[in-house]
Amino acid sequence: MRTNEITEFVTFLEKERNDSPHTVKAYARDLEAFAEFCQDFYGGPWTWAGVDRLAVRGFLAAGQQRGLSKRSLARALSAVRTFYRFLNTTRGVEVNPARAARTPKLDRTLPTYLEHTTRGPGQKSETEQLFELAEQRADAGGFREIRDLAMLETFYSTGMRLSELVGLNDADLDLVSDQVKVRGKGKKERIVPIGSRAQAALRKYLQYRDRLFRGARPVFVNQLGKRLTPRGVQIAMKRLFAGLARGKNLHVHALRHSFATHLLDAGADLRSVQELLGHASLGTTQVYTHTSVERLKEVYHQAHPRA
Repeated sequence: MRTNEITEFVTFLEKERNDSPHTVKAYARDLEAFAEFCQDFYGGPWTWAGVDRLAVRGFLAAGQQRGLSKRSLARALSAVRTFYRFLNTTRGVEVNPARAARTPKLDRTLPTYLEHTTRGPGQKSETEQLFELAEQRADAGGFREIRDLAMLETFYSTGMRLSELVGLNDADLDLVSDQVKVRGKGKKERIVPIGSRAQAALRKYLQYRDRLFRGARPVFVNQLGKRLTPRGVQIAMKRLFAGLARGKNLHVHALRHSFATHLLDAGADLRSVQELLGHASLGTTQVYTHTSVERLKEVYHQAHPRA
């Protein structure tokens, strides 16, 4: 059930907050389900301003009965809370019936990341395998393979999100000063350093791109010269992940996780990693410390004489 308010809210998420397409669709779906629930719950005419906390609790309970996961319920509650903050700003709705609802406690899972250490002599780490594969394909291939290597290097060198990479424009790159301007959630901008290998891959790709397509453009384009979609980037990275033993279990966000984990393993401080990732809260970044602790345990058991 899509109301005018939900439509306006979706536009706000897309245009003002710069949320990812996945988040926008999920929030829209949650709010449409909530509107349908309210229709049944009140059994007659109702307004957003008239919704109370009992309706929110009933909505969450109904979702739990349908077998929704804690994560899905937490996201739905977040959607309703954010929607009511939007209504307060745009419609003067003073109530927020979701404010008092308790967020389901989520089971914390460690992020998936690329192994960057070898398991034994003569072996290569997952990170080495992935980049060697991408480089070989770029050397033997054409536009698509050269572009895919540049995207892989950019992801791993900067730790940016999928939506941030897709949104990059030529003006955001400053390869002379070794940095890139990233527009994150809520259109917040941050400057992130970019490494020499990523710069080399980008320069090669941009030269190739400029021979095929002329004029100002997004950084990463498809074979028609149009801005790559998030789905297009996912498919490109999946082609590269397929060359790894556990490639089927890897996704684009694993590169962002790898960026953070590898920096922390090498001694980077948490605050710096938070700034590089564009996290609003340090607590969001702290999940990577758990991963690093697991790595420390592994080193401990391998090196300590009585471990």
